[in-house]
Amino acid sequence: MPKITIDNQEIECCNGVPVLQAALEAGRDIPHYCYHPGLSVVASCRLCLMEMMMPNPKTQELQWSPKLVPSCQTPVRDGMVVRFDSERVRQSQATCMEFFLLNHPLDCPVCDQAGECHLQDYSFKFGKPESRMVDQKLVNPKKDIGPNTLLYQDRCVMCTRCVRFTDEISGTHELCMVNRGSRTEIDVFPGRPLDNPLQGNVVDICPVGSLLDKDFLFKRRVWELKGTPSICPGCATGCAIRIDHANDKVYRLKPRFNPKVNQWWMCDEGRFGFKYVHNKKRIRSPLVRRGYETLTPSWEDIPEIVRFRLEEHVREKGAAKVAAVLSPFMACEEAWLLARFVREIAPQSVLAMGPVPMEGEDQFFPVGAKGDAVRFTILKEKCPNRRGVEMVLHAAGGDIVTFEQFTERSGKGDFSAAWIVGGYPKPWVDKNTAKMGANFELLVLQDLFVNELMAGAAIVLPSCAWVEREGSFVNAAGLIQSFERAIDPPDTARRDGQYLYEIAGLPGLYTGERVRERMAEALPAFAKAYAAPELPVHAH
Repeated sequence: MPKITIDNQEIECCNGVPVLQAALEAGRDIPHYCYHPGLSVVASCRLCLMEMMMPNPKTQELQWSPKLVPSCQTPVRDGMVVRFDSERVRQSQATCMEFFLLNHPLDCPVCDQAGECHLQDYSFKFGKPESRMVDQKLVNPKKDIGPNTLLYQDRCVMCTRCVRFTDEISGTHELCMVNRGSRTEIDVFPGRPLDNPLQGNVVDICPVGSLLDKDFLFKRRVWELKGTPSICPGCATGCAIRIDHANDKVYRLKPRFNPKVNQWWMCDEGRFGFKYVHNKKRIRSPLVRRGYETLTPSWEDIPEIVRFRLEEHVREKGAAKVAAVLSPFMACEEAWLLARFVREIAPQSVLAMGPVPMEGEDQFFPVGAKGDAVRFTILKEKCPNRRGVEMVLHAAGGDIVTFEQFTERSGKGDFSAAWIVGGYPKPWVDKNTAKMGANFELLVLQDLFVNELMAGAAIVLPSCAWVEREGSFVNAAGLIQSFERAIDPPDTARRDGQYLYEIAGLPGLYTGERVRERMAEALPAFAKAYAAPELPVHAH
């Protein structure tokens, strides 16, 4: 790996990366707007200029270059010597910032980007304390450029990140630059709104408050939000995301850098698909039916009630009459706890995978890309953990069936007791599944929302959304990724992992890491779950 010297400090860096990227990865704060590691280099903002040691053309002695060089466009080479901490560079940065702020409106107090705006940060750190601009500012219009995005053109610094994203990543080419000189603007092509499955990323990569998310607009100040690392459950890709929340409410989802899965991006389906978390129709309390009476027991009594009911049923009907359906929306740890408990009570029980939702076809981006040209994929498999549940089922052994086989055998009367886990964000109980509920003398239903199966359930346990739980998912590529709890479940509800942990008879409090340690005995792959880098490759 090459070694370069930045401001008298030697650093080791990756081959072929720009000096700017090497400096950022080394923890240096180098101002830049147009550069993004996931996009092509245009070197247009000129904020990242540096001095570089170059040989004198006459004497061949090394000396500082007469002109400043863009660090985003200069690849590292072994022995290179550069500096950003010099009067020439500081003067260049201040001049560039003055230029960017000439027509910029002073609307930071009402701007959604305030608190995470690099124009603010760079103005304080690299700009001048006052402006020499005395003429009236050029005012550009606010534009509604798509169903989810607004463009405040008067805030734009013309970094063109958004244009390059629609050209190079989504491949949909909706955005362009129009006019010339000081009148240049970002705009959509006539009749082509910004409406592609990845369009929300242009808001993420905008370094100022020019592109805004309509869904988040004026909802909350960003310094009031807490960010929790998580995994998107929208499809089997398993994108690394950040949940931004406050007061037990999720306000937005943002992608995290994950070199093994999604790079810097996420799709709109995952970005805006969290609204069901706050649906008031969610099941919030456990229910137990005794004859014609429906009771709401305390959570402390649930483990004893569930264990007693199942053990009594096994004594009367036999272990082979018991089945459990594990949902592909369960965390691996939750699936393992349930499978372990059911097999403990009924060793000859049957385990099944719940229905795997499929929608449309896989989508590859840039649009039409194939093979190595694919930069992002949205999978038709709309659940996060089919492969993880399959791993748990395989490790459990015994009689494992598909959901279709489970439904068929239920109709024949093969099972008299079943534990069925839902947790789907969309309705999943069709007519055949609804009829199946009448086939069981004892049905334990674990789900997010009220459905037709509840009418025949003896015990109903509320599921939690993934933002209220912790554990791990296994994506389509077989990568085990852990996620953290962001918010608390609704009042009177309890996290799935905790009550399954207690039902399984394990001591203490549930944590994903603690359960994975137990799982690793039979499933060594779970000894360590992959976590995306805490400090992503710089991409603001």
